[in-house]
Amino acid sequence: MSTAVESQPRTYEVKTYGCQMNVHDSERLTGLLEDAGYVATPAGEQADVVVFNTCAVRENADNKLYGNLSHLAPVKALRPGMQIAVGGCMAQKDRDTIIARAPYVDVVFGTHNIGSLPALLDRARSQEEAQVEILESLSVFPSTLPTKRDSAYAAWVSISVGCNNTCTFCIVPALRGKEKDRRPGEILAEIDALVAEGVTEITLLGQNVNAYGVEFGDRQAFSKLLRSCGAIEGLERVRFTSPHPAEFTDDVIEAMAQTANVMHQLHMPLQSGSDRILKAMRRSYRASKFLGIIERVRAAMPDAAITTDIIVGFPGETEEDFLATLDVVRQARFAGAYTFQYSPRPGTPAATMDDQVPAEVVKDRYLRLAELVNQIAWDEGTALVGRSVELMVAEGEGRKDKATHRLSGRGPDSRLVHFAPDFSTLVSVESVRPGDMVTVEITRAAPHHLVADGPVLSVRRTRAGDAWERRHSEPAVPSGTGLGMPSLGVPPPLPPAPSCG
Repeated sequence: MSTAVESQPRTYEVKTYGCQMNVHDSERLTGLLEDAGYVATPAGEQADVVVFNTCAVRENADNKLYGNLSHLAPVKALRPGMQIAVGGCMAQKDRDTIIARAPYVDVVFGTHNIGSLPALLDRARSQEEAQVEILESLSVFPSTLPTKRDSAYAAWVSISVGCNNTCTFCIVPALRGKEKDRRPGEILAEIDALVAEGVTEITLLGQNVNAYGVEFGDRQAFSKLLRSCGAIEGLERVRFTSPHPAEFTDDVIEAMAQTANVMHQLHMPLQSGSDRILKAMRRSYRASKFLGIIERVRAAMPDAAITTDIIVGFPGETEEDFLATLDVVRQARFAGAYTFQYSPRPGTPAATMDDQVPAEVVKDRYLRLAELVNQIAWDEGTALVGRSVELMVAEGEGRKDKATHRLSGRGPDSRLVHFAPDFSTLVSVESVRPGDMVTVEITRAAPHHLVADGPVLSVRRTRAGDAWERRHSEPAVPSGTGLGMPSLGVPPPLPPAPSCG
């Protein structure tokens, strides 16, 4: 006989670590679980099913996973029927060891079969034994799966998965597989549907986004896609991440400059400014090519904000190599940069290279690089003081917003701006919603954000704000996606994790 407790729908929580692709995959996992009848866990309660969507790129990713799993072991022991699932890149890599190290895990699934999760949970429950399913290649493009998007006003749209590069520090191609491209019509149909729901900003997503089209032989497919996005009525902002410098072509620059809703913002990983180290990394470009791309981007779009990823302490890196990186940073004048201390990732060629740089040297270089990057970003932001900028009001972007009573938003260049909600002469703060547009004047800068403490100059209520309001006027159900990284909004434009590009 079933009890009242058993008749209640099972609850879930998804914990996400890593890159943009993992965040978007978690939206699909959430959609799959809700499609199968699960409901998001109410705030403060323990979920019946906890899903870890893991990353294998960051240092100590495995320690973090097994530490989190060990914390759940005693909880599960006291909750009959509770299930734990591990997916993502760490699951793809450690398929044979997760159950051995954490025998209380119920399901292990890989990057190519996220759609199997509900069935694997059912099978583990009925057979009372762990289920491990890891596919070596993608059979169905993930965008065909149900998706519960975290934002009502902005959305990720995958245009490709996988990567054909062989960077010696990166394990992602081994875990995500070779690049597979969606057809343009499928992508545009998804964007049309999102816009119809109220989304006004989309971010085109791929491990190497500007290589899009390689699978069907069109070298200009990406620039054509950008131009096609410009024809979608109601779509106000288009972004993309992350391109690879080796394949960044002038037709993309032209499309960015000539398509009104494509933002003048570019995140392009440098990784190193030393040609010798770039060669050792198997990065098929050199510093002069990288700087040439930046020069042409700024010639076409003088207001462009360019950000990057940089690794310090790669095996064999000398002080001269490091100084070359600093020189490129000075010339490039990045609006921001994610900087990383190199750490060996098992399974990558770089992990077994000679001349591993001592940790204390890596740390010293990292601190010197971070100081330069922050100073340049601060200077570049200070140059914007006094300018008016239109922001898309964001949800959950500012860590101190509640204390300062500020709201936050992002400009066309994706810079984060905190602004004072002084609407005394316009409209009450309560009526400005995430997804709406406000115009403010920048009053001061910091290395990682801008501030507008003056009066709001104008407010434009949007369909995106309407969509946010509709979602939040419904009975509140907390999102089941607990994000470990990234943490800046939805979708976060620049998560603090190395790009594959």
